Amino acid sequence: MEKLDVRAMPPKVQAEIRRKAVEAVNQGKTRQEVAILFNVRRETVGVWVKNFRTQGNKGLQTGKVGRPVGGRLKPWQAANVVKALIDKNPEQMKLPFYLWTREAVGKLIERRYFIRLSKWTIGRYLASWGFTPQKPMRRAYEQDPIAVKKWLWHRYPAIRREAKRNNATIYWGDEMGLRSDHATGTTFGLKGHTPIIYGTGLRFKCNMISAITNRGELVFMVFNKRFVANVFIDFLRRMIRQIHNTIYLIVDRHPVHRAQKVVRWLKKRSDRIKMYHLPEFSPELNPDELLNQDVKSNVIGRRRPHNNIEMVANVRSYLRSRQRKPEIIQNFFKEKHVNYAAAA
Repeated sequence: MEKLDVRAMPPKVQAEIRRKAVEAVNQGKTRQEVAILFNVRRETVGVWVKNFRTQGNKGLQTGKVGRPVGGRLKPWQAANVVKALIDKNPEQMKLPFYLWTREAVGKLIERRYFIRLSKWTIGRYLASWGFTPQKPMRRAYEQDPIAVKKWLWHRYPAIRREAKRNNATIYWGDEMGLRSDHATGTTFGLKGHTPIIYGTGLRFKCNMISAITNRGELVFMVFNKRFVANVFIDFLRRMIRQIHNTIYLIVDRHPVHRAQKVVRWLKKRSDRIKMYHLPEFSPELNPDELLNQDVKSNVIGRRRPHNNIEMVANVRSYLRSRQRKPEIIQNFFKEKHVNYAAAA
């Protein structure tokens, strides 16, 4: 027997059938029994029950009939969409997407204005609004925006003024681990044949610490040991040997940076070096993070080392080349999230 198409009935009749079906389920009948009783699919009964439980009687009413039609956005509609793309992410708009893709923007427009647009039309809209495809920057949910504003408007300007009074140089420091299997970028290959990158199955790694200034100065240390307080102190000693004036070092809140052994060591040498901490979960405020990305992309990502010795040698060689080109280090400070640190 052909199943009943409830959608072909008048809206009031549809709502009444749905109400009676849900009522039968609530009274103890199975969804299969209700489906047979009303001559509809069991899955249809399940949808009605779900809608009733989430929306009440409103969920049983007939919505706007027919598919959304194409058309053009009115200026006020376009303005609202642009505001949503800038201020919100898809999850906040209750859309099943992680990023603002053309499909996600299309669903937003369809849901708000009952206008269905092709992805090419949406692409043209995005281009006319000034949007371009970009790799998003990750930011921790735990970041405190008030602490970031305090750092940008009060804390760092005070550090800069003090450094100027004391003829000190501000360095931005960070450390990172490097793995032999790190890869970035793309490679060309025949269509339908995914390229294969051959390399040893053995993984090896090393670590590096670096510190840079907005004048293009760079100090670094590459090592194989774990990053612990003694290793960090070795790096600080190296900075004091190489840099003759007072050092103001800005780092993140890594546990090693705040270790009591490090604090005691710094206290004895406060005339030579002072250390300050960035707000928590705010790596985008540290210019030295851009040097880290540079090393990962150009040393490990593109030049495949065969063993740990070669890997360490490649990293050291690359960092020495960066020391000879201070203009490249200075360019890191032009990035919009760290250009607050570019002023002398």
